[in-house]
Amino acid sequence: MSFVPIEKDPVPLPCITLVGMAGAGKSTLGRLLAERLEWGQLDTDQYMESYYAMPLQKIMDNFGLEEFLRIEERLVSELGLTRTIISTGGSVIYGKCAMERLKCLGKIVFLDIDEETFTERVGSGENRGLAIAPGKSMRDLYNERQPLYRAAADIVVRTDRHTPEECVDLILERIDLP
Repeated sequence: MSFVPIEKDPVPLPCITLVGMAGAGKSTLGRLLAERLEWGQLDTDQYMESYYAMPLQKIMDNFGLEEFLRIEERLVSELGLTRTIISTGGSVIYGKCAMERLKCLGKIVFLDIDEETFTERVGSGENRGLAIAPGKSMRDLYNERQPLYRAAADIVVRTDRHTPEECVDLILERIDLP
């Protein structure tokens, strides 16, 4: 059997990165977008779990919040992808290098939900590997991250007001793909 090289795209297509709070639908919409576009899909939380061979919560428990955030930033800032939907962990927004890398890879889509929806979907956040500092409430976390997501976003889609399929349509309407 002979090796036949596969030709790469002459112009690599950009990625689409989904950011937002836990429970905003990043993993769900990531899968749906990837299927619709026939692209790859990477969930950075799953990537961390695979890299360390342990669940996200155990990574948080073993390394602590500051090191968890450094690990996430390093792994994300080293990504080299095209034609991929990237579903990020909610805390990726704290990593300057990670966010710069994601911006270089393509458009950033902020999947926005209101605080009530966030607390309904995530509850106490227990066993989710949620990057929250000791003594902070879920409300504090929500209010701290919202302006960071907005500042990073090229596109904002409210996922608590539309079905997942409608959200995919809205994203694709607003993304200018070559």
